[in-house]
Amino acid sequence: MKELRIRVLAGVFVVAGILSWAGARLWNSLGTLPSVPVAAPVVLALIAVVLAATALSLRARLRAQRERRPEAKGVDPLMAARAVVFGQASALVAALVAGMYGGVGVFLLESLDVPARRDQAVYAGFAVLAGIAVIAAALFLERVCRLPEDDENNGAGAAPAA
Repeated sequence: MKELRIRVLAGVFVVAGILSWAGARLWNSLGTLPSVPVAAPVVLALIAVVLAATALSLRARLRAQRERRPEAKGVDPLMAARAVVFGQASALVAALVAGMYGGVGVFLLESLDVPARRDQAVYAGFAVLAGIAVIAAALFLERVCRLPEDDENNGAGAAPAA
């Protein structure tokens, strides 16, 4: 399984932000811009909490297993792989959604004197922060589930023992 790349997430964020900023300008010139839902940052924050809780739980279980504690519950490799895939998918979607709300938020910065637009800009800003929290939690989960390096493969350039 490939690791999640920060550059890919940043690229998705920037492209989504630019496209949504342009879309918001176009939509506003043609009619009324749709509002940013209040639930957007809440849902993203809940996903970040679930990812962080999963990572902390797996980290504790893996530590107990590594230390060979008698009460240690093992970690099913398939469950860990599923958690990592969920984290990676969540991070990609969060980068897209945060970029989208970031672009709309930047557009809304032009009209902060209107109270409704100011509130929408705040909701968009919180959605971007919650999206960043999802990405951070997903990267932490991925790091927790990473397999330890194999010492035998690290010495690939060394001559084999006779």
